[in-house]
Amino acid sequence: MPTDETPIPLDASPADRIAAAVALYGQHNVVKRALALLAGEDETKEFLLFAGGAHAEGIINGAPALYWPELWGARVFMYTWDDSAAKPIRTGLGNQAWRVREMCAKVAAFRKLPVADELVRLMGDDVPRVRAAGARALAEVGDTGHIPDINALLKDADIDVRRQAGAALKRLGS
Repeated sequence: MPTDETPIPLDASPADRIAAAVALYGQHNVVKRALALLAGEDETKEFLLFAGGAHAEGIINGAPALYWPELWGARVFMYTWDDSAAKPIRTGLGNQAWRVREMCAKVAAFRKLPVADELVRLMGDDVPRVRAAGARALAEVGDTGHIPDINALLKDADIDVRRQAGAALKRLGS
C-alpha cells in the first residue's frame, strides 16, 4: 500500500505510474491486478490510481466507472508483460466497449500477439478508431495474406481509417 514516502504519481505518464506500481507491488502482482481490471473485477483504490492516474480519482469519488478500469487494465500491458495476459487481451478484442477493443488491439500489436483473425474482425467494427487500430495491429502481426482485408479499408468512410490502412499495407509490403 502506498505511503507518504511512496506517493502515487497521479500526473505521471502511464509508463511511469506502472513502473512505480511494479516497484511497489512487484511485477507479478501488477499483472494479476491488471488482469482483474481487464476482466471487469473490482480492484483496490490504490491500484486504480496507479493504472488510471488522476482520472481514476473521479471513479473512486463516485463517477460512473463505465469501461475505464477495463481499459486501464489492458493499458498496463503496454508497460509490463506476462504471457498470462495474452488470452485476456485476445478476449478484450471483443469487449463491448470500443475503447477497450482499441486498447487491446494496441497491446496485441505492441506485444506481437498471434491474434490476426480477431483483428480482421475488428476492421469491420462500427467505430472508426477500432477499425484503424485493427489495421495498424494487423500490420504488426499479420502477413501478406491479410492484404485483401486491409485493402477493403482503403474505401472506408473515415479518413483516418483509410490512412491507417494505407500505412498498414506499406508495412506488410516491406
